[in-house]
Amino acid sequence: MYLHKPHCATAAALALLSVSPAFSFSFSPRLSLNHKLVRPREVANHAASFSQLNGSFKKSSSLLMSDAAAAVVDDNDPPIFEGLLKGITRDYKMRLPLYKSDIKDGLNTQCLAAICFLFFACLSPAIGFGSLFGAVTNGAIGTMEMVSSTALCGFIYALTSAQPLTIIGSTGPVLAFVATLVQLADKMSLPFLPLYAWTGIWTSGILFLSSITSASNLVKYLTRFTDEIFSTLISFIFVVEAVQNIGRSFTNPASTFTKGLLTFIVAVSTYVTANTLRGLRNTVYFTQGVRKNISNFGPTIGVIAGVLIANWAKVSQGAAATLPSLSIPPTFATTSGRPWLVPLMDLPVWARWGAFVPALMATVLLFLDQNITVRLVNNPQYKMEKGRRKNNMLDGMHADMLIISILTFITSIIGLPWLVAATVRSISHVRALSIFDSAGKLKSTIEQRITGLSIHTLIGACVLFDKPRAILTQIPKSVLMGLFLFLGTSALPGNEMWERMKELFKDSKIAPKERWSKVPRKVTMLFTAIQMGCLGAMVYVKESPIGVLFPVVIAMLAPLRFWLEKSGVVKKEYMDILDEE
Repeated sequence: MYLHKPHCATAAALALLSVSPAFSFSFSPRLSLNHKLVRPREVANHAASFSQLNGSFKKSSSLLMSDAAAAVVDDNDPPIFEGLLKGITRDYKMRLPLYKSDIKDGLNTQCLAAICFLFFACLSPAIGFGSLFGAVTNGAIGTMEMVSSTALCGFIYALTSAQPLTIIGSTGPVLAFVATLVQLADKMSLPFLPLYAWTGIWTSGILFLSSITSASNLVKYLTRFTDEIFSTLISFIFVVEAVQNIGRSFTNPASTFTKGLLTFIVAVSTYVTANTLRGLRNTVYFTQGVRKNISNFGPTIGVIAGVLIANWAKVSQGAAATLPSLSIPPTFATTSGRPWLVPLMDLPVWARWGAFVPALMATVLLFLDQNITVRLVNNPQYKMEKGRRKNNMLDGMHADMLIISILTFITSIIGLPWLVAATVRSISHVRALSIFDSAGKLKSTIEQRITGLSIHTLIGACVLFDKPRAILTQIPKSVLMGLFLFLGTSALPGNEMWERMKELFKDSKIAPKERWSKVPRKVTMLFTAIQMGCLGAMVYVKESPIGVLFPVVIAMLAPLRFWLEKSGVVKKEYMDILDEE
């Protein structure tokens, strides 16, 4: 029996997420974790013969499946909702015994290089998003709140999560939602921060229920189709943000052509240096040890190169060549001078209950942002083994969602931005810790907690101490735009949607054969065009006045993928190849 209407199951599960029942619940039949549609007899062939009765597998009279084998099938295809705390307990039972090695394995030069790189890669978006939050909230939540939230939540997450290689941060969709909440508060004459806090409290409660009932198992319905679109979108956002900032240096009335040209040179120099040195490991130059170390420190060297070029221009040309630098508040205090604790009682009682409505949308947004990114981090291609079963991308998600729910509650009551797994930063973190063999193939990943703890400790130092802040204010913004370009483009290799997009412009007669070459070119082009259309729709919704509906668009990608197969737009034999894990 094949999976019937998985898109309906997905949509229904999203609707049920807000009430997450505290009992085991499953949709039948189910989809396996490798996202291939599985016949019961195909499972039975590996262990024993089963017959199907009333939607559940029963032991056949001829052959018996062992309890161990049955447990494996159950573990690889869990119900969407499980018993209370079952998923969280499983995640921590597998990960906590490895905590000591999580510390020891992070004490090496490759982790040091990752810390240097990701420090800038996490700090610069925090500062950028902080200024945007300040603009949309009229200073209620600004740069200091964003950087503080990044340091505090990032440290706690790295310390307590089941997948510590995930980096959490703010995202564009969260910003769009907060902007909508500001408009709602103005329209209803309600104080914004108390409304934001109560919305966050409700959201944290729903996320908590989803974590203790293992609702993250819903992610098993997502496939490469969704992963590729979402990952490409986030890379696109980083690249566009960098290009727009560089472009504004030419069009801004407060700038000059000289400053615009210098901004371009510094940003491109940072990007080219980081990208070139990162690729040194795949060349024949120097010894293997030298290539490895230079490659690991490539992004950091790129930042240093950009700073040196900007400072040389400033010294030689004076004020005419002085570029705008990072803007960090001089003292540790809220942006508006308000108390850190939000006055929760300032919101009318009816509005406290009414905040449950926007909290439903916030829950879908945070739930999908978090789990899609963790799914990308858990991809078997990175060959991670700690605290997880082979090829299982759900392990760790329930414990991590528990941490996110707690952090959402804390940030809500003190008026800090909500943070979830950040795709580009997380993938960059994983790749910075990847170990390659002599042929350039990924061999393993250094799984540890030291890098995450160190990155966010350094960001915290920038919040609390004067000297680190003074040093960072000397770094030109154009250097970080070059780093944004590197972050965005470095996440694209290995993304098959991106590879197929490039293939549209290749001569198929001489181009190397790819994994999907057996699929007719017209089908491949159609599949890629549909993904590109979905990407365009997501960009449009994100930038439109209805940006708050962005998570709904993400949620509809899984039903769309199954509809393409069921309707025959893309035949099953071709879909199995194009969407193979």
